[in-house]
Amino acid sequence: MGIKLSKKIMSKLGKTNAEFKLIQEGDKILVGLSGGKDSLTMIHAMKEQQRRAPFEFEFIAVTISYGMGEDYSALAKHCEENGIKHIIKDTQTYELAKEKIRKNSSFCSFFSRMRRGYLYSVALELGCNKVALGHHLDDAAESFFMNFIYNGQMRSLAPKYTAANGLIVIRPLIQMRERQLRAFVVDNEIDAIGDEACPAMRFDVKMPHARENTKQMLAKMEIDFPQLFTSLNSAFKNISVDSFFIVEE
Repeated sequence: MGIKLSKKIMSKLGKTNAEFKLIQEGDKILVGLSGGKDSLTMIHAMKEQQRRAPFEFEFIAVTISYGMGEDYSALAKHCEENGIKHIIKDTQTYELAKEKIRKNSSFCSFFSRMRRGYLYSVALELGCNKVALGHHLDDAAESFFMNFIYNGQMRSLAPKYTAANGLIVIRPLIQMRERQLRAFVVDNEIDAIGDEACPAMRFDVKMPHARENTKQMLAKMEIDFPQLFTSLNSAFKNISVDSFFIVEE
């Protein structure tokens, strides 16, 4: 029995791709595959898009190993069984983190930066012109409110941008809800990797609370305002810059 993708996921993927021109003819894309529900949905959706699209592109899934003794054999087997090119990049990020991260200090940003750096390096080595990340609309909303509340900034996650090294970073799932991606792995009985692979579990540090608090806040808001995420998605594309406190140079 093959993998089943909902019409909603493929429709949203197609519309997002057309709207932001994420994947185009001749692209060679590195897809960051952690093994979580988001990136697993992304590789299968892109595999189906590859079959349906009126243009040709190729992609390869890349998993970054932090050097903690992670076992990605099941993930590698899953990719092989589904005809998805996949490589695992071994790193010593965990050992490096022991030296770099002080007790009770932030670690999420460190691992995120290191992972992104390795993905970029592998992409350049493989001759890829794009890197695909599995962020969804819930991630974009959480990032917006975290920046707004904690940093005093109006920032979110762009569907597409060019990194300093020239690679184009795309987020094919950025207009999808997290619950759609969770449903995909559950319905297909795919064993997704969860928090057990998070390096934070091995460090004697305080768990970051900002994202979880923001997630809970948005969940409460959505109960009162069911169209919250639909409105946020529209608002992210409808920004009236001249209505904010812009200081002229």
